[in-house]
Amino acid sequence: MKKNFSPWLHQLKGDRGYQKINQDVITDVSIVGAGIAGISTAFFVLKNTDKRVVLLERFKVAHGATGHNAGQIVSYFERGFASLVDEFGLDMAAKGQRDVEDAWHLLDEMYDDAKLTIPFSRFLGHAGLSGLDQVILHLKNNLMRKEGGLNTERILVTENVEFLDKIPDIYKDLYQTVPQEEILNILETKSKDFVAAVSYQKGCVNSALFCEEILIYLQTKYPDRFSLFEHSPIHKIVLKKDRAILDAGNHTVESGRVILCTNGFDSVTIFDESGLDIDTKFHHMIHGTVGYMSGYLEPMSKPPTAISYLTDPDPSTNDPYFYLTRRMYEYDKDTKTNLISIGGPESFIEDSKLYSKDDEYPEEMADMIDRFVRDVYENDPKKNINYIFTWHGLMGYTKNGVRLVGPEPKNEVLMYNLGCNGIGILPSISGAQRISDYISLKKVERSIFDIPTGN
Repeated sequence: MKKNFSPWLHQLKGDRGYQKINQDVITDVSIVGAGIAGISTAFFVLKNTDKRVVLLERFKVAHGATGHNAGQIVSYFERGFASLVDEFGLDMAAKGQRDVEDAWHLLDEMYDDAKLTIPFSRFLGHAGLSGLDQVILHLKNNLMRKEGGLNTERILVTENVEFLDKIPDIYKDLYQTVPQEEILNILETKSKDFVAAVSYQKGCVNSALFCEEILIYLQTKYPDRFSLFEHSPIHKIVLKKDRAILDAGNHTVESGRVILCTNGFDSVTIFDESGLDIDTKFHHMIHGTVGYMSGYLEPMSKPPTAISYLTDPDPSTNDPYFYLTRRMYEYDKDTKTNLISIGGPESFIEDSKLYSKDDEYPEEMADMIDRFVRDVYENDPKKNINYIFTWHGLMGYTKNGVRLVGPEPKNEVLMYNLGCNGIGILPSISGAQRISDYISLKKVERSIFDIPTGN
């Protein structure tokens, strides 16, 4: 069995010290969870308000899902835009989509403010489609994007594919037909199973290293208003009318607001003095999925990219799609190569107690990824591939696949920025900005990210 060895954690500073909570603390805002969501929330709350912020992490910064993800930066959801329109209406769905896409600018803002120099690549990424139903689904999404005033995706369809005459005329201006060879070149494959390609802005970054660098900036920029406590799990949160009290073992944190920025699988118990059952609601808002990824190195002869491959032509099945990123990577000091990261296989998990980041990496997941790489990307079943990295991470999925951002309706002392839904970097940053708007008492419009009022 292989170990859980993440390329992102491999690049972190091994000598960075940490501080556990060692006394009772009173602050304005407490944030639970120091991954991409917690770090980004701390950044924007500190920048946009005058509040004191305490960030609490049960392990180490970015060592949860943020340090065990695929590192892709994408602005779409794990469900089609047309389905968001069906649920929320065109105007609200378009606003939610625009908010996530605007997070590209927020990411730039974080980079600029902190003067980061770590690699961050942005490019035109792609997805390969293998059947008519997938093509129709993406064309419908594109039509809704156009009607909602959003930029449309570029969709290319093989010019002589057998189902071309089955594409409704309503979509005729939303795609182009090209030789299949052009599509396969875009997808970097020789597999003729792929008959269409969808292209839109994507990127890649080591989100764990990004969090560590932002943390160092916050500690330097706001030494009087920002504190981080690692290896400081929160066991219980007591919500009062105007503040929260967090139980951190031998010490407590009292704050005017508490923001949960986690994957949703917390051992924390939430008590509300009004008697409303927030705890049960919170633990039912998220279910878990473990994602599995592998990575290997190759010469740095190709530019960064991110490509998804929908290998099953039936979009209604639960078979995984595969996703691949290629980016510059320093495995050893002063040695630059390309890192090829591939993911796709997943397993559902009902109880986070059944998962540990120290779990070994299942051989069957490694085999699934290896078969895909050889058959689709490398196009060489006999190539010797040395998977230096094999890693897995626990992702929190909301019931409708949309991130939960904002105050808890039953007690607004409690706030959320949670639910990675498999695609977490830009939504986390967008959610962080939204949280800072709430805390600075700006008028915040209704959104697809609002917290449900029912149990």
